[in-house]
Amino acid sequence: MAAVNVDKLSLKELIDLDGKVKKALALARDRERTEIKKRVADLAETHGFSVAELFGGARGRGPGKNKSVGVAKYANPENKLDTWTGRGRKPNWVVERLRKGAKLADFEI
Repeated sequence: MAAVNVDKLSLKELIDLDGKVKKALALARDRERTEIKKRVADLAETHGFSVAELFGGARGRGPGKNKSVGVAKYANPENKLDTWTGRGRKPNWVVERLRKGAKLADFEI
């Protein structure tokens, strides 16, 4: 990879570079997270378990809490382990595909 001499960049160029780096970091984190989830699921399956059996999913909810909050409603078509409940910030895989013209309904489980 070519080294960038940041000392010679203008403020605008540095701001643009910062945005690109932040986006690259977010994508790299998503890739790592997805790979780790897949490895954990494969390891659990090798030993006859599911990830849900090992880590649960409904613990810590008291009476009156919405039990459907933690249920995944959307899945990444490229990796079904990469899911989203539809609440909170949209994952990068959702944002990227929506930007390319996909509809949220395309990812419903």
